[in-house]
Amino acid sequence: MALEPKLILLDEPMAGMNFEEKEDMARYIVDLNEEFGMTVVMIEHDMGVVMDISHRLTVLDFGRKIAEGDPAMVLADPHVKRAYLGEEDEALVDPDDAPLRESAA
Repeated sequence: MALEPKLILLDEPMAGMNFEEKEDMARYIVDLNEEFGMTVVMIEHDMGVVMDISHRLTVLDFGRKIAEGDPAMVLADPHVKRAYLGEEDEALVDPDDAPLRESAA
């Protein structure tokens, strides 16, 4: 932080941490943004932390963007729900991989 960057990239900063450590790291990340005006781009799988500290989210599923917006909007998105519930999402199926449908005669 000595160089006072405008943007920092964090790749799974909560990995391997217990609850207290995650709280401390979350507070530090929020402080970087609020007190120093740094933009934080974070890849994180702990959805509780992500929802608590993020202003804006982009959600990927197998490398494809399925949602973007504020946490409440993203959490309500049907594509995000399907991705986390394990249901197939027709919007993400490659047309070449889709099963052939019989045409009505």
